[in-house]
Amino acid sequence: MNAVDGTDRSERKDDAPSPSLLTIILDTNPFAWSLLGTTLPLSKLLANLLVFINAHLAIGHANRVAVVASHTGRAEFLYPVPALSKPTSTTTTNGYSEENHDIDTDADEGEEDIIHTSDDANKYRPFAHVEKTLLHSLQDLISTTTAKSLANTTSTMIAGALTLALTHISKTTTPASLPSNTTDSNNFTPTPLEPTEGRGLGAANARILVVSVSGDLANQYIPIMNALFACQRLHIPVDILKLAGDTVFLQQAADLTGGVYIAPSDAQKGGLLQYLMMGFLPDAVARNILVSPGEGEGVDFRAACFCHLRVVDIGFVCSICLSIFCEPLQDEMCLTCGTQLKMANYGIEPVVVPRRKKKRRKLGGTIDADRGEETPGSAVGTPG
Repeated sequence: MNAVDGTDRSERKDDAPSPSLLTIILDTNPFAWSLLGTTLPLSKLLANLLVFINAHLAIGHANRVAVVASHTGRAEFLYPVPALSKPTSTTTTNGYSEENHDIDTDADEGEEDIIHTSDDANKYRPFAHVEKTLLHSLQDLISTTTAKSLANTTSTMIAGALTLALTHISKTTTPASLPSNTTDSNNFTPTPLEPTEGRGLGAANARILVVSVSGDLANQYIPIMNALFACQRLHIPVDILKLAGDTVFLQQAADLTGGVYIAPSDAQKGGLLQYLMMGFLPDAVARNILVSPGEGEGVDFRAACFCHLRVVDIGFVCSICLSIFCEPLQDEMCLTCGTQLKMANYGIEPVVVPRRKKKRRKLGGTIDADRGEETPGSAVGTPG
């Protein structure tokens, strides 16, 4: 057919940019949002966030988006909604149903068997689907939050949300089946860790945006750092939009993974959409030729101790597992790996050396202050 019409459609390559996967972690801690009710309500943030998501989807028709809620005591997907398959048994194990279900988080973004989107001629259909699904899932999350669950914990599950985001990215970007030449599944290593050729979706085309409003996260230091090291290995930048609170770990996350850290003040929160568009819309490829906001600013590299979860400036480090402790160990044994540690002469008061008394000068001679020897005096008088 090509010889008939003289075209080369089969040989022509698609020069469009590779699709990008944007995973947004939204902090939905009710305690933190109650303090921001006057300056930045949650409804205003959602309106700006939906415009930002629509802009990401409008850049390329193959772009994808996922939203994970970091709630008090749990983390769950807001979009795409996990699809429940047919029940497999009738034993109650999950606490909310009399039947077990297999949860599939690979639901297609155009799938409408759970959330039905009404046809609106004034709105692009994918935009309307994302908006309605996100708002419906967030409403269900808030409605299922009870006073008893809020009384148990007040901290947000950032570590769990990062784990869900990494799982979704890995499941989306990794081939579903093993290569044909692979015989041992334990030795299988996901291949798309580098930017893929053509239009394939690889892990290098994925990024995570954390919208945080909570404060101290010292009790989640270890799982957060483990998730960040995984992002660093997979070349997944973690962007941070800090709207409230003060935590050093999220700033370290952006610096460790090559992401963008922005913490607008109360007077600057009115231009939240501008921060989202100018700071977080460009992907990892476009940032190589752009000047990202926040470059050159200092980073607080303080860590949290493993014994009391305090943020410390100076501490004690185990030489085997590199665990950090804020105080000397009583039994001189590492609480993490159990290694017997030696504190050497730490805590021993130094020996005070008494000062030497100065010798008095004698008549007819002087005393050398350094050697303590007497210098003979002049027996001959001064000539006149």
